[in-house]
Amino acid sequence: MSSKARHRTIVDVHALLFDEEGRVLLMERANTGYADGQAGVPSGHLEAGESVLEAVLRETYEEVGVRLAEDDAQFVHVSHRCKPGEDDRVGFFFAAARWTGEPVNAEPHKCARIWWHDPDDLPSNTVDYLADAIARLRGGGAFSTYGWR
Repeated sequence: MSSKARHRTIVDVHALLFDEEGRVLLMERANTGYADGQAGVPSGHLEAGESVLEAVLRETYEEVGVRLAEDDAQFVHVSHRCKPGEDDRVGFFFAAARWTGEPVNAEPHKCARIWWHDPDDLPSNTVDYLADAIARLRGGGAFSTYGWR
């Protein structure tokens, strides 16, 4: 019998907002201490007592000021990733093409700018695991691993 402790992982959520032209909303991270200067999407950690759906609705409003209805946030991908020196994480990705409000940089102290971009030609400075997940889901994959040996 193994004496290993049960594994626990960090869970995060990612909102892929698509405009009428099919472009995804990107955010340039700043002053966060993680991936600053790189392109990301509205995202964040799951908080105690909330579901991944509640978390993506909350994070989207906090970061870009738009409200997603539960029915408009469609699960599209999950990624289990690891990076040397960091705890591994499970990221849930939700896509939406409808919301209430206009996207704005609601956290300018954590984000240098927001912009719409072609998801099939992401900037070279896109956060690595995010670019991987978007490429895989664009190819029809609902699950991926990233950074594992």
